[in-house]
Amino acid sequence: MKNIEIRCKNDGSISKFEIGTPLSEIYFQINPKMQYPPVAALVNNEIVSMSYRIFGNKTVEFIDTTSAAGMRVYTRTLFFILCKAVYDVFPNGKVDIEFPVSNGYYCNLKIGRDITTDDVELLRKQMGDIIASSIPIRRHQRPTEEVIEMFRELGDESKVVLFESLGKLYTTYCSIGDYKDYFYGPTLCNTQEVNVFGLEKYFDGLLLRVPRRDNPAVLEEMTRQDKMFEIFNEYHKWQDTMGISTVGELNKAIMNGFSSELILVFETLQEKKLSYIADTIAKRPGIKIVLIAGPSSSGKTTTCKRLSIQMITNGIRPVAISLDDYFVDREFTPKDEHGEYDFESLYALNLPLFNQQLNALINGEEVELPRYNFMTGKSERSGKKLRMRENDILVIEGIHALNPELTSQVPQEQIFRVYASALTTITIDNHNYIPTTDNRLLRRIIRDSKYRNSSAQTTLKRWHSVRKGENKWIFPFQENADAIFNTAMLFELAAIKQQAEAALEQVHENTPEYAEASRLLQFLHYIKPIPEAQIPPTSLLREFLGGSSFEY
Repeated sequence: MKNIEIRCKNDGSISKFEIGTPLSEIYFQINPKMQYPPVAALVNNEIVSMSYRIFGNKTVEFIDTTSAAGMRVYTRTLFFILCKAVYDVFPNGKVDIEFPVSNGYYCNLKIGRDITTDDVELLRKQMGDIIASSIPIRRHQRPTEEVIEMFRELGDESKVVLFESLGKLYTTYCSIGDYKDYFYGPTLCNTQEVNVFGLEKYFDGLLLRVPRRDNPAVLEEMTRQDKMFEIFNEYHKWQDTMGISTVGELNKAIMNGFSSELILVFETLQEKKLSYIADTIAKRPGIKIVLIAGPSSSGKTTTCKRLSIQMITNGIRPVAISLDDYFVDREFTPKDEHGEYDFESLYALNLPLFNQQLNALINGEEVELPRYNFMTGKSERSGKKLRMRENDILVIEGIHALNPELTSQVPQEQIFRVYASALTTITIDNHNYIPTTDNRLLRRIIRDSKYRNSSAQTTLKRWHSVRKGENKWIFPFQENADAIFNTAMLFELAAIKQQAEAALEQVHENTPEYAEASRLLQFLHYIKPIPEAQIPPTSLLREFLGGSSFEY
């Protein structure tokens, strides 16, 4: 039997194995010291399941749930087990996995009546039984026409429409016992490998809870996000009315020539939302400050510009102030655990000066705004003086805008807070949701490549640090917002697809970032493109794609 060579990145070892050996056996024999058991592996920097068989010399890195990729595998398997449990307990029922909220995933259970806590308890028990039964999770590759017919007979129209739009010759689906489903990434190999989960009634549906990444033996703490839930739910209902909730339905609309109509409708919907926010601000005469916050690549800048225009139509003059000018001198900037300057920290800002000047402006006094010199790392006098007039409102954009400590010395009734983020609501199909972070990451890859001379590889390398800052300084304060503005659009991924693919294809296989680039390329493969020329110059997407009528 021919031998193959496996280079294991976990311990640096080089070992020989028989051709066709599965990764699970390779792991057992190499036995690298890992704190938690592997859930998948990177083979030549592409993620695969532990059942994957090796037929040539490869570099392998085993991953667990402490990595983002590993947690996706675990969560995907948990979705699978929930769907199997619904199939067992409610044979005529359906479950849609819709969006992340409250450190879990909201699932819409449809059983022909309102669900009860007893229903949830039955499902939770059945999921536990499926896990305890140690059922193998198998993958099957069949001609796509057969798979389409199989899911049509099962009544899963979302997968039928998706596969019909892709034009693939063969399709791989999964099974747990007699239950069949489709997931677009690897899963665990056996149900018993899932050992931590939670399932609770949440509004009119279910909240599926997952383990913490830093400690997979413990569930993520549940944090109520009622405002975020309402925004997600509102957009899902609106998409249902349009008849386009999944990628398959979007692809079908694009192929039938309805892309222009979709763009016009959703651009108008966004403008209507901004108009509503501006109207709300105008109806509250005590408001003197509008704060706009959001995570990276959420479209805060364009949101700020378009909201300012809507405020002007209400007889309000928006006056912009940049938080970047309130940085403390670099020598006083806090440092992170690695001893590096933490410019994303709230305390990298001169909070006393900021609050002092806001109060002075609100009271009709004149102030001289500071200017931060990024070359010298010093705060300087700008010579720019400002005094507010009767109908002026300060508009301030920044990642800390929802943090109460930012404006702790300003009367809170004079502040209106807006949270802007790309809250992706379209799903691949009824059981494959699209992470909102993927939407923002693709935007950032395009923007960095076009305007910041930064490659997709560099952006991917930095993304973990960006997300860490968001989790600390932005997401805990989302519910403080007076208004939440969803900057994502139904057609967006189709519009950014080609520029994103071009940037991602430049990431080389021999780099650690190739795994994430490959995953994103695989995901984009599901989506039919929309010609970029159809996107209007006022669109928020132009902040990333280029060709905007706004100046940045």
